Amino acid sequence: MLSLLSWLVVGLIVGFVARALVPGRQKIGVPLTIGIGIAGAMLGGLISLAIWPTWADQPDVNRMWPGWLMSVVGAVIVLAGYLAATNQRDVVRS
Repeated sequence: MLSLLSWLVVGLIVGFVARALVPGRQKIGVPLTIGIGIAGAMLGGLISLAIWPTWADQPDVNRMWPGWLMSVVGAVIVLAGYLAATNQRDVVRS
């Protein structure tokens, strides 16, 4: 139960950061933000595993920030793909 709660919290944080980084207004709710954050964390993990395969063999608490960074990168990719597929992005131009 605790791991499910941690997935939801991490998904929410990563999803909100991704939404802040992608320009424009996204009309998605909190459940979709959590889903995008979780999917982005998985995609970021796959990307980092492909680039740095030894990180999975040597987990270290001091090296957790690259995992968070790659999770946000993955969430930005997932969010941009979702917005492109659904044409929901309203770009604010000044």
